[in-house]
Amino acid sequence: MKKSHSFYICLVAFSCGIIFSSFVRNSTVEKFTLPYKKAGLTEQQAAAHLLSRFTYGAKAGDVDAVVKEGLEKWFVQQLDGKQDNANLNQMLARFEDINLTNTEVENLYPRNAQVVRFAVKDGVIHKDSVNKANGKEYREQILAYMKTKGFKPQQELYRHDMQMGGNAQQQQRRKKFQEDFQKKKLQLGKGKSGLNENYAREVMELHTLGVDGGYTQSDVTQAARVLTGWTIAPMGDNGYGAPIKKLMETVGKENLTKRGYVLDGDFIFAMNRHDNGEKVVLGKKFPAGGGYEEGVELLKMLAHHQSTAKFISKKLATRFVNDNPPQSLIDKMAKTFLSTDGDIKSVLITMASSPEFWSKEALREKTKSPFELAISAVRSLDAKVNQPYQLYTWINKMGQQMYYYQAPTGFPDKGQYWINTGSLLNRMNFGLALASQRIPGITFSLAKMNNNHEPESAEAALTIYSKLFMPERKLDETIARLKPMLNDPNLEKNVANAAQKSTPPQQMNTMANEDANIMD
Repeated sequence: MKKSHSFYICLVAFSCGIIFSSFVRNSTVEKFTLPYKKAGLTEQQAAAHLLSRFTYGAKAGDVDAVVKEGLEKWFVQQLDGKQDNANLNQMLARFEDINLTNTEVENLYPRNAQVVRFAVKDGVIHKDSVNKANGKEYREQILAYMKTKGFKPQQELYRHDMQMGGNAQQQQRRKKFQEDFQKKKLQLGKGKSGLNENYAREVMELHTLGVDGGYTQSDVTQAARVLTGWTIAPMGDNGYGAPIKKLMETVGKENLTKRGYVLDGDFIFAMNRHDNGEKVVLGKKFPAGGGYEEGVELLKMLAHHQSTAKFISKKLATRFVNDNPPQSLIDKMAKTFLSTDGDIKSVLITMASSPEFWSKEALREKTKSPFELAISAVRSLDAKVNQPYQLYTWINKMGQQMYYYQAPTGFPDKGQYWINTGSLLNRMNFGLALASQRIPGITFSLAKMNNNHEPESAEAALTIYSKLFMPERKLDETIARLKPMLNDPNLEKNVANAAQKSTPPQQMNTMANEDANIMD
């Protein structure tokens, strides 16, 4: 049976948990100083830069709050991930599904193929039309069935905290990855002797060594042999995997463990599917009969490899510095990675303590993805979001179809992917629609942001709100270019017309209706 892409995501996630758990957590942080003054930045400008890199955007007052707390102290707290999230938790409490187990998710939210079978069994459509999945009539019938029966797409259930300081806390991190699995199935390879080279290649290419990490095709094949038997437990009570799930429950965990199986959360090492022969990966010999432990040893070896240190350091620098981070910075970060057993907090402190992070080549040099742009915009306005799906629609329109990117790497972290003529136009249209409050369900008060004071003139409003929305920037030239437009008698009319043209029709589909009042 063909495996879904989600299966590989689940299994790679588990492997990442073991990779990270191979490190010993370095809980102490040596005193450090952020060298922003050497770059000619004020404390306020440095705070704005930190906020732009390590949050989804500054809100009014955030810069002053960071300065008051102290930049280094604030940064460490961000890496610890221990901020008070009471308001967020209260809002998320409405989403009961995030507390479901993977088995409950599998049973509650059936896959598309199962929905088709349910529809057939209910007599909603004729059996012979199942073979006409591309037909208009079939699509209309199945859509009607889904609406009638309340079918919903598979829910997004990743609920882990992004703790940049975590180099994975032993088994806790490992279990965390397991809990975060979206869903999916049993079976690795096509029978006992089958190899999953795609999985082995993803572990090496995407999560450890990198594409230029010095491994060969032979290493991929040998690593796949080491990882035979590594799989995900069947979760659902119906459909594919259900018989195996019932059999496992009958045999019992204790008996399976005696037979060499390893059961840990949703992960299973199936001893009867493991290749027990000798293997050699990157010059390291794995003797015959290594079982589950040789897989753990392989992942530890990859985690501590020099290429892994460089690969992860470059990924982090690309994310937080600029699209082409200097090699000097990557080398410093990689050195810290190796000397601290892969402590990500220490690596990020090395990055932020380096002159390269504060250079002019790094300031405001990252292009926001559509998601980051939309979220930072509503944050800067302190907007009330009553219909999140409206933002989702705009994010899609600006070029980021959430949850639809096919490659396992996730969306690229480089500006060239997001910037083209069409996307720039849509970004401008989004700004017009938001500023004109023409996005349904997104509201804000400019007067409230200015302590309920009305600016005495249009020029004053431009200066005041520019500084509020773009703190600690040199805006004199920008304001000077915009001021002549304020004297245009048709300005308000032109902006209104442009916003009207740029605003898409209000979403009235099922998801939008359900979403309409989900957030206060």
